Amino acid sequence: MESNKTFTMIKPDAVANGHIGAILDKITSNGFKIVALKYTALSAEKAGEFYSVHKERPFYKDLVSFMSSGPIVAAILEKDNAIEDYRKLIGATDPSKAEPGTIRNLFAKSIDANAVHGSDSDENAAIEGNFFFSAFERF
Repeated sequence: MESNKTFTMIKPDAVANGHIGAILDKITSNGFKIVALKYTALSAEKAGEFYSVHKERPFYKDLVSFMSSGPIVAAILEKDNAIEDYRKLIGATDPSKAEPGTIRNLFAKSIDANAVHGSDSDENAAIEGNFFFSAFERF
Protein backbone atom coordinates (compact mmCIF):
# COMPACT_ATOMS: atom_id res chain seq x y z
CA MET A 1 0.00 0.00 0.00
CA GLU A 2 1.42 3.38 -1.07
CA SER A 3 -0.83 5.72 0.94
CA ASN A 4 2.03 6.69 3.23
CA LYS A 5 4.32 7.74 0.33
CA THR A 6 4.31 10.61 -2.11
CA PHE A 7 6.62 11.92 -4.80
CA THR A 8 8.00 15.42 -5.13
CA MET A 9 10.30 17.24 -7.43
CA ILE A 10 12.06 20.53 -6.74
CA LYS A 11 11.76 22.24 -10.10
CA PRO A 12 14.49 24.05 -12.09
CA ASP A 13 13.43 27.52 -10.91
CA ALA A 14 13.79 26.66 -7.22
CA VAL A 15 17.08 24.82 -7.84
CA ALA A 16 18.49 27.79 -9.80
CA ASN A 17 17.41 30.16 -7.04
CA GLY A 18 19.29 28.15 -4.39
CA HIS A 19 16.24 26.87 -2.51
CA ILE A 20 17.04 23.13 -2.37
CA GLY A 21 18.18 23.15 1.26
CA ALA A 22 15.36 25.37 2.51
CA ILE A 23 12.71 23.29 0.74
CA LEU A 24 14.14 19.98 2.02
CA ASP A 25 14.28 21.48 5.53
CA LYS A 26 10.63 22.55 5.24
CA ILE A 27 9.71 19.02 4.13
CA THR A 28 11.56 17.21 6.93
CA SER A 29 10.53 19.70 9.63
CA ASN A 30 6.93 18.92 8.71
CA GLY A 31 7.38 15.25 9.57
CA PHE A 32 8.22 13.76 6.18
CA LYS A 33 10.98 11.17 5.93
CA ILE A 34 12.99 11.24 2.71
CA VAL A 35 13.24 7.63 1.48
CA ALA A 36 14.81 8.42 -1.92
CA LEU A 37 16.59 11.52 -3.18
CA LYS A 38 18.25 12.38 -6.49
CA TYR A 39 19.81 15.52 -7.99
CA THR A 40 19.51 15.15 -11.74
CA ALA A 41 18.37 16.80 -14.97
CA LEU A 42 15.60 15.86 -17.36
CA SER A 43 16.18 15.86 -21.10
CA ALA A 44 13.30 17.26 -23.14
CA GLU A 45 12.44 13.68 -24.07
CA LYS A 46 12.33 12.52 -20.43
CA ALA A 47 10.38 15.62 -19.32
CA GLY A 48 7.88 14.93 -22.10
CA GLU A 49 7.57 11.33 -20.96
CA PHE A 50 7.07 12.34 -17.31
CA TYR A 51 4.37 14.89 -18.21
CA SER A 52 2.80 12.82 -21.02
CA VAL A 53 -0.57 12.99 -19.23
CA HIS A 54 -0.64 16.67 -20.30
CA LYS A 55 0.41 16.05 -23.92
CA GLU A 56 -2.81 17.44 -25.41
CA ARG A 57 -2.89 20.53 -23.17
CA PRO A 58 -1.82 23.92 -24.56
CA PHE A 59 0.89 24.38 -21.90
CA TYR A 60 2.62 21.03 -22.58
CA LYS A 61 5.48 22.32 -24.78
CA ASP A 62 6.29 25.17 -22.38
CA LEU A 63 6.16 22.75 -19.44
CA VAL A 64 8.56 20.32 -21.12
CA SER A 65 10.89 23.18 -22.05
CA PHE A 66 10.84 24.54 -18.50
CA MET A 67 11.33 21.16 -16.83
CA SER A 68 14.34 20.40 -19.04
CA SER A 69 15.89 23.87 -18.55
CA GLY A 70 18.06 22.92 -15.57
CA PRO A 71 18.66 20.43 -12.78
CA ILE A 72 15.89 19.16 -10.51
CA VAL A 73 15.75 17.27 -7.23
CA ALA A 74 13.45 14.23 -7.18
CA ALA A 75 12.37 12.62 -3.92
CA ILE A 76 10.05 10.02 -2.46
CA LEU A 77 8.64 11.10 0.88
CA GLU A 78 7.05 9.00 3.59
CA LYS A 79 4.55 10.03 6.26
CA ASP A 80 1.07 9.02 7.36
CA ASN A 81 -1.42 10.71 5.00
CA ALA A 82 1.56 11.73 2.82
CA ILE A 83 -0.23 12.90 -0.32
CA GLU A 84 -2.83 15.09 1.35
CA ASP A 85 -0.35 16.49 3.89
CA TYR A 86 2.23 17.26 1.21
CA ARG A 87 -0.30 18.94 -1.08
CA LYS A 88 -1.25 21.14 1.88
CA LEU A 89 2.42 21.90 2.62
CA ILE A 90 3.22 22.95 -0.95
CA GLY A 91 0.17 25.18 -1.37
CA ALA A 92 -1.80 26.23 -4.44
CA THR A 93 -0.25 25.91 -7.90
CA ASP A 94 -0.49 29.68 -8.23
CA PRO A 95 1.85 31.02 -5.53
CA SER A 96 -0.18 34.24 -5.25
CA LYS A 97 -3.07 32.05 -4.01
CA ALA A 98 -0.92 29.77 -1.82
CA GLU A 99 -1.40 29.96 1.94
CA PRO A 100 1.30 31.88 3.84
CA GLY A 101 4.18 29.64 4.89
CA THR A 102 3.59 27.01 2.20
CA ILE A 103 6.49 26.03 -0.05
CA ARG A 104 5.01 27.75 -3.10
CA ASN A 105 4.16 30.87 -1.12
CA LEU A 106 7.76 31.08 0.09
CA PHE A 107 9.75 29.91 -2.95
CA ALA A 108 7.68 30.06 -6.18
CA LYS A 109 7.62 33.01 -8.56
CA SER A 110 4.64 32.20 -10.79
CA ILE A 111 2.04 29.61 -11.72
CA ASP A 112 4.57 28.23 -14.24
CA ALA A 113 7.71 28.53 -12.10
CA ASN A 114 6.01 27.12 -9.01
CA ALA A 115 9.04 25.59 -7.26
CA VAL A 116 7.80 22.04 -6.64
CA HIS A 117 5.72 19.17 -7.97
CA GLY A 118 3.64 16.99 -5.68
CA SER A 119 1.75 13.81 -6.55
CA ASP A 120 -2.03 14.08 -6.56
CA SER A 121 -2.89 10.43 -5.88
CA ASP A 122 -1.45 7.17 -4.55
CA GLU A 123 -1.40 5.79 -8.10
CA ASN A 124 0.50 8.79 -9.50
CA ALA A 125 2.89 8.82 -6.54
CA ALA A 126 3.86 5.22 -7.34
CA ILE A 127 4.18 5.90 -11.09
CA GLU A 128 6.21 9.07 -10.55
CA GLY A 129 8.46 7.50 -7.93
CA ASN A 130 9.11 4.53 -10.22
CA PHE A 131 10.00 6.92 -13.06
CA PHE A 132 12.99 8.23 -11.10
CA PHE A 133 13.99 5.50 -8.62
CA SER A 134 14.85 1.82 -8.68
CA ALA A 135 14.21 -0.39 -5.64
CA PHE A 136 17.93 -0.12 -4.81
CA GLU A 137 17.66 3.67 -4.44
CA ARG A 138 14.96 3.62 -1.76
CA PHE A 139 15.60 3.39 1.94
